[in-house]
Amino acid sequence: MKAIIGRKMGMTEVFAADGTMYPVTVVEVLPNVVVAKKTTEKDGYEAIQVGYEDKAERLVNKAIKGIYKKANLGTKEHLYELKGDEIYGKNIGENLTADLFAAGEVIDVVGTTKGHGYAGTIKRYHNHIGPKGHGSGYHRQIGSLANNGRCNNRVIPGKTMSGHMAPHQATVQNVTIVEVNAEKNYVLVKGGLPGPKKSIVMLRTPIKAQFKKPEVKPLVDLTAEKGE
Repeated sequence: MKAIIGRKMGMTEVFAADGTMYPVTVVEVLPNVVVAKKTTEKDGYEAIQVGYEDKAERLVNKAIKGIYKKANLGTKEHLYELKGDEIYGKNIGENLTADLFAAGEVIDVVGTTKGHGYAGTIKRYHNHIGPKGHGSGYHRQIGSLANNGRCNNRVIPGKTMSGHMAPHQATVQNVTIVEVNAEKNYVLVKGGLPGPKKSIVMLRTPIKAQFKKPEVKPLVDLTAEKGE
């Protein structure tokens, strides 16, 4: 088991030497610095905390700043906890890089969906719409907040109301890695991934066993054709 943090940059397409086209999502995978380690004796489980992307120390609160100070490392923008036997052996200060995975591997990608912004009860909870006649004066409102005389001083929790139709965590399972470039810090993943552009995603070992490894053909080397 292994995992790494990256940033979704957008989608494009790449071609294999035989003309096969792969629609891919470009994931920028900068070095993940190991900041702390969770142990069974102290925390009850094993995991590592990694920092992703540099951030000015003056912009980090004291609680988070103390974690980096203890590790004698520079402050980071994001702090994530990763689990996996293959990465737990890393020591504090070491990096996880894009070559943790290889082309042809099958992975799960965890991200946060875009969401739908502020939505009413008709869209958010599929409530019934009111009469459409002009005289009704009631079309897409929230509906009655009455509760049969019980607790009339408040609205009972759980009432479906309009509000933020929030984004949620989503996992795309069993997607294939098309290319890994540790020098330029990117990974190409076949197909689409959850979340908007520039959002953080986690690449991890799949939770479902793979009985057949998908074939990924070598990509066209455009730099070689140009003589670069």
